[in-house]
Amino acid sequence: MEYNIIFQPSGRRGKVEEGKTLLTASHELGVDIEAPCGAHKVCGKCKIKLETGYFEKFSIDSQADHLSPVTEEEKKILKPEDIANNYRLACATEIKGDVLVFVPEESRKADQVVLDTGKERVFKLDPAVKNYFVKMPVATLDDHRADLSRLQDALKDQYGLENLSMDYFVLRELPNVMRDGNWEVTATVLHDSEIIDVRPGFAEKWYGIGIDVGTTTVAAYLCDMSTGEMLIKDGMMNPQVRYGEDVLSRITYAMMNDDGRDKLNDAIIEGINTLAERMTEKVGLKAEDVTEITLVFNTAMHHCLLNLEPKYMGRSPFAPAISAPFDVKARDLNIKIGKAANVHVLPVEAGFVGPDNVSVLIAEEPYKQDDEIRLIIDIGTNGEIDLGNKNKLVSTSCATGPALEGAQIKFGMRAAPGAIEQLRIDPETKECSYKVIGDDKFYARGEKSNAKGICGSGIIDMVAEVFKAGIINKTGRFNMKLDTDRIRKDESGKPEYIMVFAEDSGIGKDITVTQGDIRAVQLAKSALYVGCKMLMRRLGINKIDRVTLAGAFGSFIDKESSLVIGLFPDCDLDKVAAVGNAAGDGAQAALLDKNKRIEARDVAASVEFIETAMESDFQERFAEAMAFPHGVDEFPSIQHILDKIPGYKK
Repeated sequence: MEYNIIFQPSGRRGKVEEGKTLLTASHELGVDIEAPCGAHKVCGKCKIKLETGYFEKFSIDSQADHLSPVTEEEKKILKPEDIANNYRLACATEIKGDVLVFVPEESRKADQVVLDTGKERVFKLDPAVKNYFVKMPVATLDDHRADLSRLQDALKDQYGLENLSMDYFVLRELPNVMRDGNWEVTATVLHDSEIIDVRPGFAEKWYGIGIDVGTTTVAAYLCDMSTGEMLIKDGMMNPQVRYGEDVLSRITYAMMNDDGRDKLNDAIIEGINTLAERMTEKVGLKAEDVTEITLVFNTAMHHCLLNLEPKYMGRSPFAPAISAPFDVKARDLNIKIGKAANVHVLPVEAGFVGPDNVSVLIAEEPYKQDDEIRLIIDIGTNGEIDLGNKNKLVSTSCATGPALEGAQIKFGMRAAPGAIEQLRIDPETKECSYKVIGDDKFYARGEKSNAKGICGSGIIDMVAEVFKAGIINKTGRFNMKLDTDRIRKDESGKPEYIMVFAEDSGIGKDITVTQGDIRAVQLAKSALYVGCKMLMRRLGINKIDRVTLAGAFGSFIDKESSLVIGLFPDCDLDKVAAVGNAAGDGAQAALLDKNKRIEARDVAASVEFIETAMESDFQERFAEAMAFPHGVDEFPSIQHILDKIPGYKK
């Protein structure tokens, strides 16, 4: 008997025989789980979490009794509360039915790689949170003002700050702090109106974090707000991935499970707390030293993190609970940083175009551009597109799915050591060479590597290369007549191309690209392409002057490969640039300069949102865009490449 097993956040899934352990299943499906004790049930490093409930997207009912009972070894290692929350040891847990399991960050072998930004940006330094050092007269019988009044008076006299309030939690500790500092303290003030921290003596520095909460990945940037320096960046898979790989499946999970909304909220808050603690520890700080966080995300992630009812985001007309920017105490969200710390949420533009797109706009500033028509594509599970210049700016959102980020791809994985990030195929021999994250060289057949799968930038290369080599035709179908042992049929009888043979890989099995993988990329790129064309039609143009590729792996996308597969309409390759995670850059800009928050509010109100899926010819245009690079449109910028593809015809 075989059962369906799904591992999140990798998205790896498959059928595994009854009685095998989850650790064995992870090996068979190419999922890396720590097991330094060699599965002897003594180290506790292979801890996983069983997710229970019905997951409609996967048609899987995952329940506790679909695993073997908790063993005595597990009871010795796991805490009672862990067991109560469905944590198990993968090496000790046998499969008895269909299950979806989540592998926590600490149990994964490969660390998430945070990609460098592709563009140097200059941020103005004028944060909403600032430090003020004051010296006060000692309290005496002749001057027995209340401690708060004494501090307020000093801030008014020395800095002109008037009508200041103080957070209650700060007030509770104020008497001790004033005296510990011998009446010299540093007050941290939000918007020059509320005191959110007071420390004894002179504290020169204060800290904040800009966070881009993507559907698939979370990127965080710890900044010194006294200098504007970004001290460290970190990232992780969005822990909500365990409940679905795209926003609609998560909304569905929240609707179909009584505690679904709370689970989604708890998962992402736990992730943010982990990042805050991890980053501050690495630079010798504590999470409590962080005084502000700026958050950007798409609208569904916005609602899930803020624990707002998300179900109406899954129904027309997709009206959000709130679109305006706002501030909330970190403690109210259970974010464990400074007790009175502020969280600033950038505005929602419309529908599924959320603060992340607004963040991209304030980083890239197309609304300040004079003549050129500029296309900005933020590539992610939920893709956002902006088009225009200072005269007019239009935008839309596309449900691209997570294929371009590694999910829904048989050997897809996140950007981590061992992931194929670049790939080339010889058009004559059909032989493949590739580069993996963590190594500088390109590997060829017969060379042992640590290849475990393929990530976003590699996926785009992979599809472009099999197309250019004539392994697939412009419809995406494999050519099974080619004389090469790299093309075969898989266990289900469908064609696939072997990128890395088992003896050369880091997982002891062939790493392949399948017909299903090609289709998943076609669906994603078609959604982006049609979105671009619909915006062009709205502006009445037939040519784009400049293209900017943004996103978590935006700096590593090969622009030629992107154009070859038809990710966006034709543009001179010299005018195509990848800028990295512009949404993360915008989150930092809003953290370091309060004027960027005003800019974000204004641009969110001025951009015209287009619901492209409602256009009468959307399905027809979508079908045309499924072809490589396109079924109808011309690509003069790469025609010299297309002319060399075996069997290719316009």
